[in-house]
Amino acid sequence: MTIRKIIHIDMDAFYASVEQRDNPELRGRPVAVGYRAKRGVVAAASYEARAYGVYSAMPSVTAMRKCSELIFVPPRFDVYRSVSAQIREIFAEHTDRLSLSRWTKPIWTSLKTSRVALSRPTSPTRSGPGSKR
Repeated sequence: MTIRKIIHIDMDAFYASVEQRDNPELRGRPVAVGYRAKRGVVAAASYEARAYGVYSAMPSVTAMRKCSELIFVPPRFDVYRSVSAQIREIFAEHTDRLSLSRWTKPIWTSLKTSRVALSRPTSPTRSGPGSKR
């Protein structure tokens, strides 16, 4: 009998976590990867920033309003790509089958609060939790 293993890795704050790893002064502080600009967008928010309600894809202006102490750092996509490759190598040591999923906060919140979504799968005729039949 083959044992099936499911590993869940929370990487929603990945970019911000890499920045905190590489710069000890950022650890424990609210960090947003992106630009502090009128038309800027938060690419990733640290868990400390999330405590203030700052999330990925949020306009920078809104994020600054929610957290005045928010520290913006510019993205370093080459570094994130390299770290991501290292993580995938670790996964490959344990399985040759890998499925990546992205659960955003609004989706997860909907699923947690919707018994319908948790009790049965969404059919093709329904558009998701809370939809009218």
